Amino acid sequence: MNGEALEADLRDAARVLVDRGRVRAEAEPELYRAAVKGQAALAGLFRSELGWTLEVLEVAQLVRLHKRRVDVPGDRGPAVARGGGRPVLLSQEALVLVCLVCEQLWRRPRMSVRELMQALAQVCAQEAASGGLPRVQWVAGEGMSKQEARWHRQNLVDALQVLEAEGSVEADSDLERVVVDEDADLVVTALRDRLAARFSSLSPALLGLDELPAQEHAAALSTASLLDPVAPAPDQVASVEERRLQALRRLVDDPGVDPFDEQTPGTAYLHTLAGRERGLALLAGLGLGVSVRRDWWEVTDPSGLGTAMDFPNGRRMERQAALALLAHLAERDRAGFVVQVGDVVELLEEVRAVMPNWAAGYKAQLPALARAAIGELAAARLLVPMAGEAEQWRATPGVHLWRVRVAHAARGTAGPEPGGTSGIEPSEGDA
Repeated sequence: MNGEALEADLRDAARVLVDRGRVRAEAEPELYRAAVKGQAALAGLFRSELGWTLEVLEVAQLVRLHKRRVDVPGDRGPAVARGGGRPVLLSQEALVLVCLVCEQLWRRPRMSVRELMQALAQVCAQEAASGGLPRVQWVAGEGMSKQEARWHRQNLVDALQVLEAEGSVEADSDLERVVVDEDADLVVTALRDRLAARFSSLSPALLGLDELPAQEHAAALSTASLLDPVAPAPDQVASVEERRLQALRRLVDDPGVDPFDEQTPGTAYLHTLAGRERGLALLAGLGLGVSVRRDWWEVTDPSGLGTAMDFPNGRRMERQAALALLAHLAERDRAGFVVQVGDVVELLEEVRAVMPNWAAGYKAQLPALARAAIGELAAARLLVPMAGEAEQWRATPGVHLWRVRVAHAARGTAGPEPGGTSGIEPSEGDA
């Protein structure tokens, strides 16, 4: 890594910026002050190592990291938590509503939800016939059932909650009321300086997205200037600099990285001596932990600041099931093991045969518990979906970087103990 290493408080701010893309003065005052004070060092690191732009907006009391990545992960994006479970990705309609809500609140920074609903319905009605925007209807009526109307209101609430979580809007009451009560009303206030800071790409009109196929949109939106090529020619070989940026962005952005997953001829960048040293130096400079195998890099944040993932910590039944599955997958003869829901259900049944009281609430719903366990491991990139196969996952080499120790209810028993202490530790790596 070029330049001096970041100071400890700047490393904390850098990890939060990588995870959330922003640091707000009201939410993290100490990190905000550190980021403003050390903005030159942070900006230099992100620019030289990752090609990302740091923006400090003191008027909006916001530090913003504009992250660019052509190989956008398909299983991540804006998400909301419902009922205390795992966050769920916003639907396509909710993502559209995020944009439309921002447009309406930019014009009128203070609106009631009823006024906002009326404005959104009018805008969508004008474009729905041509397919430009989805048709939304907030209450049941002709051609719209109560369940469908509730689904539309849920999408609107999801969009508002995402904007509220990032500090762009404020609601004077609980937004969930809008989902259950179609007559509920509250006031939403926008912070226009924060709305202005939402733009990370050049104007879609200038980029000509309407004329580009959908598979080229990510490359167009991630370009830094209009002079950059939207997409490389089929026979154009990526430069070492492009390969470096792509590899390092994945390292700081993903919990697990396959160093050979590079669509270029020759030696993969992370498998070269220079690439390996550059990657290790960058992760160390950001305060991230890493375990390295020849075929896998597993990246963790020991402080927990820069990630929403608390696996493998936690005592929820779903995480105990994930630990039981991880212990099963970590066996040396299971490289590339294909995981199906039925196989995990059989594993959980074996655990329950030893300890019948464990996961008693899931006794008749073991497939649901199995999917939750798979979801925990997939979030950590220990499982990846198999292309073209429904509900089938492949174990990555990352499963061999963990050893699971389970506290048993009694000697000679096996499997996780309900409410007990489940420990997990990295196995030996070469970094």
